Amino acid sequence: METMRAWTGLVLAIALGWIAPAHAAPEASAPAKVRLIVLSDIENEPDDTQSFVRLLLYANEIDIEALVATTSTHMRGEIYPQSIKRLVSLYGQVRPNLVLHADGYPTAETLAARVRAGQPAYGLAATGPGKDTEGSRAIIAALDSPDPRPVWVSVWGGANTLAQALKTLSATRPAAEVERLIGKLRVYTISDQDDAGAWIRKTYPSLFYVVSPGGYGAATWGGMFQAVDGLDNTTVSNAWLAQNIQQGRGPLGAAYPDVAYGMEGDTPAFLNLIPTGLADPERPDWGGWGGRYALYTPNLADTDPKGFTGGVPIEPETRPIWTNAIDTVAPHEPAPFGRAVKVSARVHKDYRATVWRWRDAFQNDLAARIGWTTLPRDKANHPPVAVLDHADRLTVRAGKTFSLSARGSHDPDGDSLSFLWFNYPEAGTWKTSIPANGAENIYRASFTAPAVTKPETAHFIVAISDKGAPALTRYRRVIVTFLPAP
Repeated sequence: METMRAWTGLVLAIALGWIAPAHAAPEASAPAKVRLIVLSDIENEPDDTQSFVRLLLYANEIDIEALVATTSTHMRGEIYPQSIKRLVSLYGQVRPNLVLHADGYPTAETLAARVRAGQPAYGLAATGPGKDTEGSRAIIAALDSPDPRPVWVSVWGGANTLAQALKTLSATRPAAEVERLIGKLRVYTISDQDDAGAWIRKTYPSLFYVVSPGGYGAATWGGMFQAVDGLDNTTVSNAWLAQNIQQGRGPLGAAYPDVAYGMEGDTPAFLNLIPTGLADPERPDWGGWGGRYALYTPNLADTDPKGFTGGVPIEPETRPIWTNAIDTVAPHEPAPFGRAVKVSARVHKDYRATVWRWRDAFQNDLAARIGWTTLPRDKANHPPVAVLDHADRLTVRAGKTFSLSARGSHDPDGDSLSFLWFNYPEAGTWKTSIPANGAENIYRASFTAPAVTKPETAHFIVAISDKGAPALTRYRRVIVTFLPAP
């Protein structure tokens, strides 16, 4: 009966012009894998190794084209490609078990052949004519490939290997060709850890660049590990890491080191590339596991100019970049009785919230993937399949009520599913939060379009979680365009 009422209501809404008709999109097709090159100052501190463990567990979801050992301001005269190869070798030990759980994992031999050495010295002083390296040549080769997909360069340390590639291109190619190749680049730098980053942004103003410039205290990536007052921070605790990642979880889990300064500070540079149904890598302003970013020219005063920068000079930005954006979050919490979730009374407003709001989900996902390295398929958990019962783009007239449905979502392990619908106001043009009309934790939720004077967009997310151990979450996003009332 409920299904019949839902279907009748949807047909009536379309007939009355409240919702524009559209072809249904019952299940998202698998997105094309993202091409990725990593630049890492591995061995500067343990967090690069932690991030590599996570990345290798998702090697079936991302086309890893090069893993490059680099320097940084913290490690100016050493590079350790052999440390990357060690982790790839451990990955090779567990790959036979990983392929029981998902297709697409490359062989360890394939990945080992893609480990490269970058500049073995610090910063821009180590770049220029005759200073090409395996790493800089790998970046150029990826850009020269006829593959039309963008090339993401995930920078976990210094950026001078990327700077060298750009210098070589500028010195050897026509300007129009350089600009075309730059159009294929997407760069996400974990702060500036040498003097190359600011130079790159200034010299190549059209380059797609994500970064929190300035002091580390103003960095979005802090949301990976910082304990937040008022939250349950269990999944980033040392005890949780020991129990769920490090001990008794096979050789790759055993290689995950203890935290020294911050857990996986580099990981946000690739988290939004994992296809969960939440993020669109081409739209940093939409948000996802790796954070949300806005395109603007940040003021020097907003970059923590007196904070720790690793000794890298802070320069004023000369053009818009993808950088810190602020989310206002009142987290949903489990309720012991009645409706299964409740909204926290505490509201957080912070740029780091764009990462930590998803933290339990991506930490549980890591724990499940580590489980894949040792467990048979029937003893491990696998993520649910999120399905929409309608198109993911809708148009609704102001004042009209509309329903969003994830009917048809299912779990490959047969687990029970929980649903949570919510508006993500910062991702759309309509910035005022739109609450659900009634329960938001069922597969079908109702909302009312606000009164608008011009077309506005709003993003609605459904988070679908299974009740396996650990609980895993996948998402679908619906973008609704509101039109003024006729």
